[in-house]
Amino acid sequence: MTSEQRSRCMSRIRGSDTKPEMIVRRALWRRGLRFRTKTRLLGRPDIVFPKERVAVFVDGCFWHCCPQHQVQPSTNAVFWQNKLSGNVERDRRTKRLLAAEGWIVLRFWEHDVDLRLETVVQRIHRRVLKRRATLKTRKAGRDRRSALKRLAAKMARR
Repeated sequence: MTSEQRSRCMSRIRGSDTKPEMIVRRALWRRGLRFRTKTRLLGRPDIVFPKERVAVFVDGCFWHCCPQHQVQPSTNAVFWQNKLSGNVERDRRTKRLLAAEGWIVLRFWEHDVDLRLETVVQRIHRRVLKRRATLKTRKAGRDRRSALKRLAAKMARR
């Protein structure tokens, strides 16, 4: 390929709303899970469940150096080595920072979506439901403590 042809091909690669991402989103929607896609959250996750604080990334095998499908470009190798290793490092940093803020971070490879879509969707569904249950338990505990404090205050006034 000439550099103009390569540039044209690369300019057509999407950063969001990719085919694997859309497949996962449709499957989650069919299961009744509602989520956000446009967010300013660190790392710009592909799918976000804000109340449950679950962030889902669907990573492309080339761009995020999949161990099974990674292909090292032969032309401009130094540039691509730096670019792709930078992507991997940014992914690690993003996961670490989101986890520190209380987010659950789920990452899936595009080949997992192609080969094991149901497994991917089940993992996301389970994590979201588990987080919802945890949040309900915490809220119930807070509500119970609040009710006890109100009762204690009422009794003290008498």
